[in-house]
Amino acid sequence: MLEDTTLLDRCRRGDDLAWEALVRRYQRRVFAVAYHYMRNREEARDMAQEVFVKIYQQLGRYEVGKKFLPWMLSVARNACIDQLRKRKARPPLQDVSIDDRPHLATGGPTPEDEMEEDSRRRLLYRALARMSDANREIILLKEIQGMRLEEISRLLALPLGTIKSRSSRARVELATKLRVLDPSYGIG
Repeated sequence: MLEDTTLLDRCRRGDDLAWEALVRRYQRRVFAVAYHYMRNREEARDMAQEVFVKIYQQLGRYEVGKKFLPWMLSVARNACIDQLRKRKARPPLQDVSIDDRPHLATGGPTPEDEMEEDSRRRLLYRALARMSDANREIILLKEIQGMRLEEISRLLALPLGTIKSRSSRARVELATKLRVLDPSYGIG
């Protein structure tokens, strides 16, 4: 698999196959961010397409040497917020799947494992839907998208200390919501 920097360099030179590879690599993550804000699958799909158009148009602004993922998520987040501002809509009530990992090739999960995972995922979505918008956004960026606290600090234009405390509060709020929805959560 090609490195992001190689793909980006080839995209800047007009390589359509490199662009297609880059889109395929990140389409789930961009869709996840779009769905987080738009709260509707169709709107999220449309928004994800718009985000990739913006990314393509702004490739010249991307600073070589910086991590691509935080920059891309920033473009996606800002595009969604701009769209919501245009509609004067509110932030999302529920999030999207955190499972963008392919199953391991060694036999894969059993149907029981899949059912248990699906049950945990639905519980997580219900808990996320009940969280405050700020805390849900921190969980999305840190835990689901895998961004570092420093990257989130720059993205949200907030001091690192604020992000650290919000991250801690967000995790506590998520655990509390999970326990309210399933009192057996965290036991065993």
